[in-house]
Amino acid sequence: MTYGPTSSLAAAADLSLAPIDITAVLDHLVGEADAAAATSIGFPGAVDLDQSEVMARLGARLWNNIGDPGDEGGVAHTRVLERAVVAWVADILAMPADDRWGYVTSGGTEGNLSALHAARRRHPTARIYYSTAAHYSIPKAVEILGARSVVVGARPDGEMDYADLAAQLRKRRRWPAIVVATAGTTMAEAVDDSTRIRAVLDEYGVAGHLHVDAALSGIPLALDGQLRLDDAGGIGSIAVSGHKFLGVPTPCGVVLIRDSVRTNGSHVSYTDTVDTTITGSRCGLAAALLWHAVALHGREGHRWRVSEARTLAAYAVYQLTAAGWPAWRHGHAFTVVIKTPPEPVRKKWLLATDGDTSHIICMPGISKGQIDAFVADVAAAAPSTLIPRPWLAPETATSTAAR
Repeated sequence: MTYGPTSSLAAAADLSLAPIDITAVLDHLVGEADAAAATSIGFPGAVDLDQSEVMARLGARLWNNIGDPGDEGGVAHTRVLERAVVAWVADILAMPADDRWGYVTSGGTEGNLSALHAARRRHPTARIYYSTAAHYSIPKAVEILGARSVVVGARPDGEMDYADLAAQLRKRRRWPAIVVATAGTTMAEAVDDSTRIRAVLDEYGVAGHLHVDAALSGIPLALDGQLRLDDAGGIGSIAVSGHKFLGVPTPCGVVLIRDSVRTNGSHVSYTDTVDTTITGSRCGLAAALLWHAVALHGREGHRWRVSEARTLAAYAVYQLTAAGWPAWRHGHAFTVVIKTPPEPVRKKWLLATDGDTSHIICMPGISKGQIDAFVADVAAAAPSTLIPRPWLAPETATSTAAR
């Protein structure tokens, strides 16, 4: 049984019809995913880690991490692995051992919502500040919380405009501030400087909370020592993704919040757990997969993966610019920002695009061969548009291969 367009697959999967060829539907989905894998370089998901052992051993059972990660009872759960993952992420971020709490989330969006919820309970009249380059989950979280937001400008390279932040804070200094910094913006993987943000807050004497949305870049920067949640940094919470750099095959993440910021959850009698998380029940399989990804490589193995990905990103910038196609990257980034190529190239390579700008992301598992094939397609599809019209990268970004 074969299918053509997705609409045909949808018809074949219609649960109102019987009988359904279940095997054929599932095989079709796997086939589509396998076919797309060779040209999927526009969105961040590492593809170099083998999680088949975990799936084979645990995949046939419900693992429900209900309640607080510190709870022990209940149905089959992996909270011991969840706590280990949270501790590992907190350790690489140098978060004080006596002032940390966290859990495995369904992804960066839940992590951001959980952290902002905790911060707003502590500062109920606070305005939530975030830049125009922040992830779309931030304004969504603000709306869910019923909070007031202040949008701050961003520089051309994606980093927050600190002068605009200062101007916005100065006008609203009577209210506390919850500021969201981004460590790895969506399009350019820019990193907001938490030290400068904290300095602005201190300059105007504004109390509040600093949260970092670090879905993609948090773990790589922490392994470098460039992102720290120690007392000197003044960061109150952070959210990282598990299905991006760590390549877990299901959306997930980790949120860390200073324990001194949180308020205690309520006890739920029928589950005999404390309700401290957004979702209550959490995917225990995701915690096990994250634990496996960390245990498989450890700090040094993941540092090597970071280095290899950055080296490939630098290679991509060099090859693209050598072919006459504008490209640049931040020095720490896996992301290569390029002038938007013609539509056939964008569709084939599943590029993320925003107007005149697109990007590719050299995640662990992406090969030089894929980059070479992409560059060849760009050159072949638009030979007449190479070089003539300048497309300048922001001055602060690394516009050539790292040396």
